[in-house]
Amino acid sequence: MKVAFLFPGQGSQQANMLHDLPRSSIVDEALREASEALEEDVLHLDTKESLRSTVAVQISLLVASVASARLLEEQGVKPDAVAGHSVGAYGAAVVANVLSFQDAVKIVKLRGELMERAYPSGYGMGVVSGIMSNQLERIIGQLSINNEPIYLTNINSPNQVTISGSVKGINKLLLAVKKEGARKAELLQVNVPSHCELMKPIANELACALEQITFRNPRIPFASNRTARLLRNAQLIKEELAFNVSKPVRWHEITQILYERGTRLFVELPPNHVLTDLASAAFPDARAISVMKMGIRSTSLLINREQSVEN
Repeated sequence: MKVAFLFPGQGSQQANMLHDLPRSSIVDEALREASEALEEDVLHLDTKESLRSTVAVQISLLVASVASARLLEEQGVKPDAVAGHSVGAYGAAVVANVLSFQDAVKIVKLRGELMERAYPSGYGMGVVSGIMSNQLERIIGQLSINNEPIYLTNINSPNQVTISGSVKGINKLLLAVKKEGARKAELLQVNVPSHCELMKPIANELACALEQITFRNPRIPFASNRTARLLRNAQLIKEELAFNVSKPVRWHEITQILYERGTRLFVELPPNHVLTDLASAAFPDARAISVMKMGIRSTSLLINREQSVEN
């Protein structure tokens, strides 16, 4: 039974997500490495106040997910593939041994800084579910204007998508889709317009910065946000980490590919259960586990038991 580790993106953050990690030498080492790379204590970044910053959110998500993945591996849970949603791709790349954890921390800090600098206010993301994508595209076409742009971005499931752009434009769209019967339409806890063409200059800067980092071919397949393909080449993953910020996330297709390749255990790293819920809905005969809900010990026991029964 194949296992895929899922690394969450922005919008999944929780206050105290780093403080809530299990106390262990593995977690302590991850926190130390991150603090050393940042030249500040990473534990200062996960307060409710600090998480208003895109930089703090993205770094905290990276550290929480990588530390948790290391704990699971130490208890015998070995992933057969990794997939990261948006900034979660960096944690996935670390666990696949594509780049070092400290290099990932530094580049994620830069990513967040560039995003905040480009769009300090007035921009963000929203989520819509329960409406057909062609309806949504029609409404976007009607409402999107130059000074209030709106873009269809992440395809999380057949019934859930996200939109990016100006907050004014997004709010108009959310009202419009509610009138057309959308089950859910709300702003996300994201202060920047990720995964659309507004991010192209940032993607180009990230591409330059990533050229200074050592990349290796992954030890396990790495799922691409942009192409929904499993990558096994260092250069392709480098390009993915640079340019996924300006392209839609094809999350539903990613999980479909993993399922078709034999994944029956989807394991979402902390700090939330958003990706778990999506996988559970998409693949009823597979198992989706939120480490945040189940805990490291119970997660590892369940997976090891499932795999031993199969063998």
